Amino acid sequence: MKEKGESLLIGKYVRVPADRLKEFVVQVLEKLDVPHEDAVITADVLVKADLRGIESHGVARLRRYVDGIKNGVVKPRPDIRVVKETPVTALVDGDYGLGQVIGYKAMKIAIEKAKKGYVGLVGVKHSNHFGIAGYYAMMAVEEDLIGLTITNTRPLVAPTWGMEKIIGTNPIAVAVPTKGEPYVLDMATSVAPVGKLEVATRLGEKIPLGWGIDPEGRPTEDPQMARKGALLPLGGAGEKMGGHKGYGLSFVVDIFSGILTGAAFGPFVGQTQGPQPSNVGHFFCAMRIDAFVPVEEFKERMSQYIELIKKSKKLPGADEIYIPGEKSAFTEKIRKEKGVALDMKTVDMLKKSSEEFGVPFDLA
Repeated sequence: MKEKGESLLIGKYVRVPADRLKEFVVQVLEKLDVPHEDAVITADVLVKADLRGIESHGVARLRRYVDGIKNGVVKPRPDIRVVKETPVTALVDGDYGLGQVIGYKAMKIAIEKAKKGYVGLVGVKHSNHFGIAGYYAMMAVEEDLIGLTITNTRPLVAPTWGMEKIIGTNPIAVAVPTKGEPYVLDMATSVAPVGKLEVATRLGEKIPLGWGIDPEGRPTEDPQMARKGALLPLGGAGEKMGGHKGYGLSFVVDIFSGILTGAAFGPFVGQTQGPQPSNVGHFFCAMRIDAFVPVEEFKERMSQYIELIKKSKKLPGADEIYIPGEKSAFTEKIRKEKGVALDMKTVDMLKKSSEEFGVPFDLA
């Protein structure tokens, strides 16, 4: 979404100060018996997504977590614990708590292990959706470490040559420190994450052909039909444009996040009978740069590479070549100054939550 103007109303969007939005989410979660510290972590992850322009994973998802807690599939006070450990690895049982809280605590473990033993690898089982994967990878960058985060999701994507939803959008995030803004790759292994279909549905817009197929396997521009059918792996249908590569990457994410950790995988994520926990799996890695080269030398070489790419020849009509994470960092800077841009359906949802829980929702 383009950032334009400084008024409160921007077309189909409304500006809301990030700090007030975060406080609202905290208060709603506390009404559901989520401890203050955990509510702050969850709110920070959600608002961070909106600040970085990833509306598909921002506060628009609050209702999902509220309903999960109310239905008993998400525990507001889970017993998050390490069930297996070595000097550089850990397996965490999230006890079906909020994914953001579990993810934050698991990456903290990975970071501490990396500080002591140069690398920290942490797998997680019995978790839930944890928001943007990049949030946790960027936690490592704050400590001058390289961060990697992957997670599986409920089945939304058809495998190459298939038409049945059997694998997840299974995102991958990598964050790397530089002399300036960090390199942050945060991507689904599908052509588009399901959240973009949700945004298109809220705004009454079509989706590009190639994002998904309808239940008959035909390409569709209707986000609702794509949700009934299936999303496509990165690269699209078939193998001609590399769809088998996106499918292969998604499979790798499930191996590390689901099969290796003891969490659910593939069609079993969130597919148990009745209102049962999803058993989402995550995998986190934090790595010390000075295990290979001095940190400042690494940052200098990263910045040199970035400069080479940005100064390389551009396509006709292109204004700039961007580095992964650069656009999001710019959007975050603007939105911290002007406020987060929320679509009107999200605003309506937040107002209903305000009424339900007696938490003031001030847009001013």
